[in-house]
Amino acid sequence: MAMQLATTPLDLDRIRADFPILTGPSPEGRKPLVFLDSASSSQKPQAVIDAIDSFYRESNSNIHRGVYHLSEVATGLYESARETLANFIGAADSREVIFVRNTTEAINLIAHAWGRANLKKGDLILVTEMEHHSNLVPWHLIAELTGARIEAVRLTDGLEFDMQHYYSLLAQQPKVVAVAHVQNSIGTINDIKKIAEHAHTVGAIVVVDAAQSAPHLPINVQDLDVDFLALSGHKMVGPLGSGVLYGKLPLLQAMPPYMGGGGMIRKVKVDQSTYADVPARFEAGTPAVADAVGLAAAAQYLSEIGLDAIHAHELELVHYAMDRFAEIKGVKVFAPANRENQSGVFSFEIDGVHPHDVAALLDEENVAVRAGHHCNQPLMDRLGVVATTRASFYLYNTRDDVDRLVDAVIRAKSVFGVE
Repeated sequence: MAMQLATTPLDLDRIRADFPILTGPSPEGRKPLVFLDSASSSQKPQAVIDAIDSFYRESNSNIHRGVYHLSEVATGLYESARETLANFIGAADSREVIFVRNTTEAINLIAHAWGRANLKKGDLILVTEMEHHSNLVPWHLIAELTGARIEAVRLTDGLEFDMQHYYSLLAQQPKVVAVAHVQNSIGTINDIKKIAEHAHTVGAIVVVDAAQSAPHLPINVQDLDVDFLALSGHKMVGPLGSGVLYGKLPLLQAMPPYMGGGGMIRKVKVDQSTYADVPARFEAGTPAVADAVGLAAAAQYLSEIGLDAIHAHELELVHYAMDRFAEIKGVKVFAPANRENQSGVFSFEIDGVHPHDVAALLDEENVAVRAGHHCNQPLMDRLGVVATTRASFYLYNTRDDVDRLVDAVIRAKSVFGVE
């Protein structure tokens, strides 16, 4: 089971001191950095940097194959990291944790390994209008291979998951429900436990994109009763190129491999192979051992601070930002109508100004935001825009960061002559 999480207010001075990039000197002529693009990729604390550095300095070796001491140490660190991540998400068995590079790789693994074995022509895959492309394109690929079809659950006018439309689509007996836990550009939090409960009544598996929830919310996969869940380490203060696929053990054990090669086999002959048990079956080749160790350090760091406390902090910041933005004329905000159902991310547009131009003007104030479609083109269509400017908060952000953002937006309006 996942550890009990703290709910005490965050010690922001101490937390910010943990992140070298936030406390180091700014380039000449630049104001101190306000980093508001953690939804894309978060900054890294010293504990994570040290864990990776220590592995390469003291324990670097390939794993599982060597009988010498250094290889056994590296193997122990890798498998300990798996245990840490299993605990972090509340998995029942560490074998349910597969190390991957990111959420994208995890969902491709599910779509192809599970999908090739279980989907056929005419089967329905349910997605939503709010999905990141990483939870859409893999299903497009497998639908092309199998003849399955795809439909999307609509958003309500309040930019939330439309449960009534979902119920109507469940009547078509879908085989897969693929849904984001937290939407990555407007911040809507979906009721995954309820979505999964109803999906299972019609025999569908539930695939959850947790890239935007694992860094910010406590997760227990057993309580949510999801079949698969994917997360990216680089969004949760972990290293780039690290991630986890969780799957219920019976499902993983029934799935064929996604990739072939060294490490995932039991026996190989010239004309055939048999495959290793889970999780090795899905970890072909030499894994990113140092990154797995760094990801475990990230999970420990977040757990010690407390995911409940992190979410409460981000909610306070985003509500403060919503109040400040409401005072600015000529700016439209894209966020769920129910403010209590929001994470620490929202998008906005300045009337008549392209989001890339807005982001460039904000960068002159050293306020880092993201501009574009955020890998959410169906959502952008739903919102009636081509792109937005996005601000995303994390545990190291402050109310002063919000004020810097607001001041920079007001200056951008002035530069572009927006009333």
